[in-house]
Amino acid sequence: MNRDQKNKQSGQLIMQVLVFGAIAIFLIGGLASWANLNMKVSRRSYNREMALQIAEAGIDYYRWHLAHAPNDYTDGTTTPSPYIHNFTDKNGDILGKFTLTIVPPPVGSTVVTIHSSGTVLADPAIARSITTRLAIPSFAKYSVVANAYMRFGAGTEIFGPIHSNNGIHFDGLAHNIITSSLATSTDPDHSGAAEWAVHTHLAPVDPLPPIAIPSRPDVFQAGRQFPVATVDFTGITSDLSQIKANAQANGKYFTPSGALGYHIVLKTDDTYDVYRVNTLVSAPGGCASGGVSGWGTWSIAGGGETFLQNYANPTNGLIFVEDNVWVDGQINTARLTIASGRFPDNPATRTNIIVNKDLLYTNYDGQDVLALIAQNNFTVGLKSSNTFRIDAALIAQNGRAGRFYYNSNCGAEYVRSQLTLYGMIATNQRYGFAYTNGTGYATRIINYDANLLYGPPPSFPLTSAQYSILSWQEDK
Repeated sequence: MNRDQKNKQSGQLIMQVLVFGAIAIFLIGGLASWANLNMKVSRRSYNREMALQIAEAGIDYYRWHLAHAPNDYTDGTTTPSPYIHNFTDKNGDILGKFTLTIVPPPVGSTVVTIHSSGTVLADPAIARSITTRLAIPSFAKYSVVANAYMRFGAGTEIFGPIHSNNGIHFDGLAHNIITSSLATSTDPDHSGAAEWAVHTHLAPVDPLPPIAIPSRPDVFQAGRQFPVATVDFTGITSDLSQIKANAQANGKYFTPSGALGYHIVLKTDDTYDVYRVNTLVSAPGGCASGGVSGWGTWSIAGGGETFLQNYANPTNGLIFVEDNVWVDGQINTARLTIASGRFPDNPATRTNIIVNKDLLYTNYDGQDVLALIAQNNFTVGLKSSNTFRIDAALIAQNGRAGRFYYNSNCGAEYVRSQLTLYGMIATNQRYGFAYTNGTGYATRIINYDANLLYGPPPSFPLTSAQYSILSWQEDK
């Protein structure tokens, strides 16, 4: 082989080495770039996840803060949002920050909105945000709740949950769950052995314990559950006392009338008329009371009241009456609590709230909310309208919500047609607007107002001091 051939082969070999070397370098560089990119993506993914966890830590922090200061919506300061906090590891090294924006509850509501944004110190450009709504459930978590035995006769239709700390005899139609704090109970309306705490006598009658109870969806459409925890009625006393103090401070407070009580007529222009009640309808001869304490016609006689004054709805929505009070009328975009009581609390002087005519909302989307909280009874009187409606949350703290028994000697009004309630009822003693002999209201329709649960009337009793999570979502 001559020298020219050798040089030619060497040149070809060098070219091959250069080509393959270039390819190798390109591949190695690509692999290195790919590895570097993967590391960056992994690091960024890690930082994104860390940012979300820091945002969640902000939510957890403010839930803890509200558990210790339920009414503090400024993070322990007097300045508005935002509030910035460092997020550290167990050694105290700062890993990032969370920024909080707190939206306090609207008037009359317990719903708090918390917006938390988390950032990572290693990559401040990354931020993730969460919005959570918290609330404390009110005493209005039931359509009807009682501290005593309850009986719901045929003709009763209820939309919303029902609870009793005692037993429940239910022969109507329940669209929601019914619960009792007992496992079994003795029905006071008839003799015999103990029955299941929530039972029906509609055919086929429920079996006695210990035979398993059937589901009966024709009566209990959402089922029944017992025993469950009791509901506290005694705590309402302190709530009623606080309502009085708040009404004296920034609401409207009425001293004892010197007569039989007051009549409040609510109006759609955010005002209300107040009358002093002087005379009630007398019970006709033979109109039986059945020996029940507090029995009466509880109906204002024609000309039996004196107009006092028109008042603007108080800014804090609280009206407290240290006397009996009759209420009717209509509200429009108003949130009011009308409470009645005398202190110190004495069974002989406890006061009542009476509704005999329509008491209405204009809006049924939560804008209109009304509570009637009676220290003793919530009553519908003898001369109540034949067909009427009550839109309100009703509480009879020590007495009962219902209508007294009136026999045929009481006049034509001893039998009434239909009563519709939109709201809820809380009654310490036995509830009832009708009786087993057909007197009272033939049809009772109770519709639960779900807006009351987390948007109750002003100063309405709550079931807990702890906030529950209503919603959690990551902001996009």
